Amino acid sequence: MGNCLTSSQNEPQTRPIDSAFKLPSPLPTWPSSGGEFGSGYIDLGGLHVCQISSFNKVWVTYEGGPDNLGATIFEPSSIPDGFSVLGYYGQPNNQPLFGWVLVGKDNSTGADILKPPSDYNLIWSSETLKINQTSPAYIWLPVPPEGYKAVGHVVTTSPERPPADKIRCVREDFTENCEAESWVWGLGSSSDPNGFNVNSLRPNIRGIEAQGVPVGTFTANIGSAAVSLSCLKNNNFSTFSPMPNLAQIEALFKEYSPVVYLHPEETYLTSSVNWYFASGALLYKQGDESNPVAVNPDGVNLPQGGSNDGTYWLDLPVDEKARETVKKGDLNNTEVYLHVKPMLGGAFTDIVVWLFYPFNGPATAKLGILDLPLGRTGEHIGDWEHLTLRISNFTGVLHRMYFSAHSGGAWVDSRDLEFSAGGGGNKPVAYASRNGHANYSKPGVVLQGPNDEIGIRNDTAKSDLVLECGAKYSVVAAPESVSSAVVEPAWLNYRRKWGPHITYELKEEVEKLEGVLTGGVKELFQSLVNILPNELFEEDGPTGPKEKDFWSGDER
Repeated sequence: MGNCLTSSQNEPQTRPIDSAFKLPSPLPTWPSSGGEFGSGYIDLGGLHVCQISSFNKVWVTYEGGPDNLGATIFEPSSIPDGFSVLGYYGQPNNQPLFGWVLVGKDNSTGADILKPPSDYNLIWSSETLKINQTSPAYIWLPVPPEGYKAVGHVVTTSPERPPADKIRCVREDFTENCEAESWVWGLGSSSDPNGFNVNSLRPNIRGIEAQGVPVGTFTANIGSAAVSLSCLKNNNFSTFSPMPNLAQIEALFKEYSPVVYLHPEETYLTSSVNWYFASGALLYKQGDESNPVAVNPDGVNLPQGGSNDGTYWLDLPVDEKARETVKKGDLNNTEVYLHVKPMLGGAFTDIVVWLFYPFNGPATAKLGILDLPLGRTGEHIGDWEHLTLRISNFTGVLHRMYFSAHSGGAWVDSRDLEFSAGGGGNKPVAYASRNGHANYSKPGVVLQGPNDEIGIRNDTAKSDLVLECGAKYSVVAAPESVSSAVVEPAWLNYRRKWGPHITYELKEEVEKLEGVLTGGVKELFQSLVNILPNELFEEDGPTGPKEKDFWSGDER
C-alpha cells in the first residue's frame, strides 16, 4: 500500500477499505509455459499493459455511496520503469481494498500509441460541498490529442490543473467503447438523474471474441450523461497468448475448484452425464414416440448439431422404479465439466463449471408465515447449472465468481466470497437451493417475489451433502491455444432438449391449492400466481450448455 493522507479529525477509526483483501492461502507457483499468463503484463499488439494494485490515497469522503460510508480515490504507485499512468482507481469504503488499474508502455515502432493530454477539463469539485472529507477534490477529464482517447480521470486536491505528463491518452485504434458497471460513490442514489455519480467501467461488448479490455478506472458523470472515457483494445487478441495452457488450467482449478453445499433435505442430487445415460436415459424422436432409444453411456448415438426444433428430446427410464432412482441422481458419481474461455479482451480467463442434475424438483411458495408446496409446479427433467471462475491472466488471482440462479445469476467479487475451511487452497463456497438448484454465495432463503412476505422459496444451508468440484472433472471445451488435446464429448454437441416439454393445466393446479386456502392466505396466493413466470407452470426440459447465450458471451 502506498502513502496515505493525514487523517482528518472526523475520520472514522476503522473502515473496511482500510484493510486490503487477501485470499485465505498463499498462491502456488503456476506451471511454466513460456507464455504471458501470470507474467504480470499483456502485450495488446505493441501496447504493453501491467496490472497495478499498489496505491497512494488522494481523496477520501466518509459519507455518500454504498451504505453511506463514502469512497476513496487512489493514484497507482510502484509503477515499473517505462510505464505510464492511464487513470486513477476509486472504490467504496464499505469493502476491503480490492482493485487494480492498468498502466501502459509503448513498445511499438510506429506512431506513438500513448501521448500526454493537450489539456484538462474540470468536470466536478467537492469544494463547496459540506461533506465529511479529507480535503476538497477536483476531478479532471484529460483532453486527448486528435486521434487519441482518454481512458481514465485524474483527481487532485488542488484547483490547479494537473501537469500534462501526469497521465497518458491512448491512440484510438487501441480503444473500445465502455459503459458504467457498478456504483462507487455519489451523494444521492445511483439512479438519481440529476446527481453526481462515480462508477466503475467495463467494455460495452463482452464475449469470447470481443477485444475490449477494462482499465480498472472509473467514470465521473452528472446524471445520465454518456460515458466520456474508453476502455483499451487488444489488437493481439487472435493469438490468445495471455491465456493459461492446459497444465495451468488444471493447477488453477485445483486451487479454486468450488465446494457446493446442497440443502440437507435435498432429494434430487447431481450426477455425471455418463451415469445418467448408463442408468437408462432415453432419446425420443417426434413422430416415433413409441420407440425411444437407449442413450449410449458416452452419448455417441445422440444427434449432433442442428437446432432445437423439438424433433428430439431426452427423458428418464420408462420403468417407474428406475425412473425414481435416476431422478435422485448420484452424488458419488458426479463429474463437473469445464468450459475455458477468454474474456474481456484476454485480460481474464473464465472457467465455467457445469453441474448436471437429472431432475429439478417442485417449488414451494411462501405466503406470509405459511409455506405452501406447489404440487408439480417447477419440476422438469434435466437441469444444467453452472458457476464461473473469472481469473486474472496477469496474476492468476481469482477475481470474482458467477452464481447461476434460474434464468439469471450474480457476480460476486472474491472479497465477498466464502472460502472452504478444509482441504487448503482457496476454494470458494456455493450453496445450491433445495429442489431448484439455484446457486448462491451465502446460506439462507432467497425469495422470488415482490417482497419479503410473498414469493417462491430458494432455501440453502450447509449440510453433509457436499460436492467437491475438484474431485472429478474434465475439460470439455477450450480454445486451441489452451490445448489441442481437448476433445468435446458427443453430448456437448447435442443441441436439443434434455427433457420433454409438458404443459401443466395451470387452472387445475391453482384450483387444487385455492380449494384448501381461506381468507387472507388465499388472497396472498392469488397475488403470487399473478406474478409467477409462465415457465414455472410447464415442465420444459432445458437445453445443454452450448445453447446458452453466455457460452460465447458474458454472463450478463
